[in-house]
Amino acid sequence: MLRKRRTEVLIKGSAEVAVKLAQEILKIYNVQTIEEPNNSLVMVKVRESAQRSLFYLGEVFITECKVMIDGHLGIGMVKGHEPELVYNLAIIDAAYNANLPETNAWTNVLLLEEGRLLEKCESLKNKVLKTKVNFETMDV
Repeated sequence: MLRKRRTEVLIKGSAEVAVKLAQEILKIYNVQTIEEPNNSLVMVKVRESAQRSLFYLGEVFITECKVMIDGHLGIGMVKGHEPELVYNLAIIDAAYNANLPETNAWTNVLLLEEGRLLEKCESLKNKVLKTKVNFETMDV
């Protein structure tokens, strides 16, 4: 599973999944914290569609953390104030970067969580579509 997809599932999904995966690593490996979870601001760069020029839309408040496992760096970054989630994301990222054997079993867990997220999204979409007005039937 690609890093972007994995991180999206961990952020949008249940926080318990990230905690469970990070705890597996913390029990076995020595996790060295490079940068404690801290808050910062990052500039959001956007490409304007008409002239295709880049500009900065504004700043976003984030929480970020960096850890190291066996010489492999892991980074966690989330919009808002989520220090526990960011720490767990950094551990999981470092575990994948180090190709630890525990990460092989995580694919199924992440796919199950992704499926649960898709079901939740589909359910919300169906609720919204129930309220949709069909204007063509109003003319009759």
